[in-house]
This record gives sequence, structure tokens and C-alpha cells, in this order.
Amino acid sequence: MAGHIQDRWYKTQPGPAGKTVRVKTDRHGTGLRYRARYIGPDGTEKSKSFPDRQKRAAEMWLSGIEADMARGQYIDPQAGRLTVRQHAERWLASLTMDPSTFVSTETRIRLHVLPHLGSRSLDSLRPIHIREWLRKLEDVGLAPAYQRVIFANLNAMLAAAVDDRLIPHNPCRSSSVKAPKPEPRRLVPWGSERVMGVRSELPERYRAMVDLAGGCGMRQGEVLGLAADDVDFAEGVVHVVRQVKLIAGRQVFALPKGGKTRTVPLPETVARAIEAHIAMFPPVAVTLPWRAVDGSPFAASILFRNAEGNAVNRTTFNEKAWHPALDKAGVPRGRENGMHALRHFYASVLLDAGESIKALSEYLGHHDPGFTLRTYTHLMPSSEKRTREAVNRAFESGPDTDDGPQTAQRG
Repeated sequence: MAGHIQDRWYKTQPGPAGKTVRVKTDRHGTGLRYRARYIGPDGTEKSKSFPDRQKRAAEMWLSGIEADMARGQYIDPQAGRLTVRQHAERWLASLTMDPSTFVSTETRIRLHVLPHLGSRSLDSLRPIHIREWLRKLEDVGLAPAYQRVIFANLNAMLAAAVDDRLIPHNPCRSSSVKAPKPEPRRLVPWGSERVMGVRSELPERYRAMVDLAGGCGMRQGEVLGLAADDVDFAEGVVHVVRQVKLIAGRQVFALPKGGKTRTVPLPETVARAIEAHIAMFPPVAVTLPWRAVDGSPFAASILFRNAEGNAVNRTTFNEKAWHPALDKAGVPRGRENGMHALRHFYASVLLDAGESIKALSEYLGHHDPGFTLRTYTHLMPSSEKRTREAVNRAFESGPDTDDGPQTAQRG
């Protein structure tokens, strides 16, 4: 055993005939008797004290420490004394991620984690504390999907504490802690009549946004960041290479969500709408920071600008243009009827036409076709519907010979 156990109630000193004897110290009978001492990997002495009659417990603890060091699993007992708040500050400062994602993460930790758990030391966190915290999130009425994101942030933060050898286990990963489950939600896509109804109620300078979102599956920020050079009328495609994002209320240009650029088909009807929009509102270069509010200036001749000639602010657009258009078209306001509903409309149209999940996933810019399938599987035509349509196509021309109907050949 590389360390040793110190008995603070007794000491040895020279006795008669050169022999050592044990004598009581000034601390005899008071305080913790045994102190297990060892030298940590950083070269400094560490220790832990135990009460009288627990020398065996001190020896077992010291043996465990030495075994952990031998296996490379040692954790400094002092490290876990950092509070959750102190660790959160260090963890956030170490993150390398998209600036807007960082702002959202920092906000969730600051508003929903630190007020409840911030004063606790890391090594005092137990699964019961996580379960109690999750219950508080539920009691204040946060949406289950949002609770799930907050939990994921705390889980990642505590996983980093384990990786950094501050604590041995992540209480979020205990079998008794269950991540909040999002409420099951079946998307009900808009019909063409509703899409065109809302489009007609928008200010004229914004109407082609509906064509791009509903006809090319683009996100709102991607529509706002689309430049004239990104539209290839000759090839019939749109290159989705940037978006306008809001970071702490300030606009920046950035890559599309997940840093994933893509090319999507440009239907002729959408192409005509864009051409008409360009003729009425010629694109003008707008300069915004790239990626971060203090990023390098980047200029693009974007298609959509507000009345002052600036890039359209998403929040202002929603409040001043989108919501009034919904009201006039008789569409209820709500999360399900944001501009994102046009992407769901796009997905429903393509799936109804028989487009594959893989292709739809690429057009929508999803990171995984599995996500696309989970989101839109209920919109896919049923096997019964496909069967009826296939047989109808086979019989619709009638039999060519007495031998029976011939299968229709699709071009």
C-alpha cells in the first residue's frame, strides 16, 4: 500500500532501552482518529479522515484509491467539490459550436438548471435530485419537448464532468432517471387552398417566400438568406447554401442548419413566381456578419428585403406579416401554423406523389432519413391506396387482347 494510515490519537516516541512506545497525543479522544494519506497523480498529498474504530474502513478506502490509480480511473476527491454553477461556467466556456446553438444552450442552463441545482456540489448530486428537478420543470408548465432538450443539456454537462474526472458517475444516466418524453404529435399538413390563401394575404414583397418554402421545402431562415445567384433557372434547381439567423436578437448569415448545404429541384411554378418577384423587387446586396455577431462581413444579393431595404428579421416578419396573414385567411395562430408548416406541406405533396423518403430527406436537409421517416411516416400513402391506384392504372385503358389486361407502362 503506497499510502498509509495515520492514527492521530497516538504517536510513537523513543522509550527505555531504545525501544519505541505509543503515547497519547493532545488530540486523543477528540475529532476523527484515522487519516488515510496518499500522494495523488499530481504530486500533492491527499487525505481523508475516519472516526474511531474505523481503521479497516480507512484501509479499504485507501486500497480503492490505489486500485483506481493503477487502472487509470482515479478521481480526485476534491474535484467534485466544484458546484454545478462553477462547472457549468467552465463547461460552457469550453464549448465549440454554432453561436446560436451556444446562446440557446447557455440560456437553458442559466434559466432552468442553475436556479435549482447550481449551488450543489457535483459530488453531492444523486439521481433523486435529478428526478426532483425534472418534476419541477414539469410543474412550471414547460413543454415536454423543451424539457427534453434541457435534460439533454444537463446530461451532456455532467457527462463532461465524468470525462474530466470530476465525478465517477453521471446521475442523469441512472436507471431510475427517465428523460422527458415528447408528446406524440401527428402532423396535419396544410392543403393547397390554405397555402394559397395565406400567400394572398401577405404583403406582395413576401409572397414568393411561400412558393419557396412550400414548393422547395426550404426553412424560413434559408428563404430569407437566398440570393439571386443561388437560383439556377437553366438547370431548374435551387442551391441552399446559407440562411439568416438570429443570435441574441441580431442577424447573421450562416450555413443552413447543421452546416448542411443542398440542392433542391425548382418547379416551374416556383421559378415563375421568383422571376416575377425579381422583376418587381430587384435583388440588392445586403451585408451581415458571417456566423457570429462579431464575424467577418459577408455580402449577398438576397431576394427578400423589408421595406427599408434591409434583411428581413424573422421575428418582425412573423409578428407584422405572417400572423396578420393567418388572421385574414382564417388560420389559427399557433406553433403548428408557423411558416414551418409550408415544409410539412411540401413533404406531404412529395410523399403523396410517391417520392422516396431518402430523396425527401435530402431535399429537406435532414441529417438522417430515419428522422424524416419518423416525422412523416403517417403521411405516406397506405399499401391499400397504392394497390387500388396500381390496379386502376392497369385497367383504366381496358384489355388490349383476349388474354387479359396488360400492365400499364409508366414513362
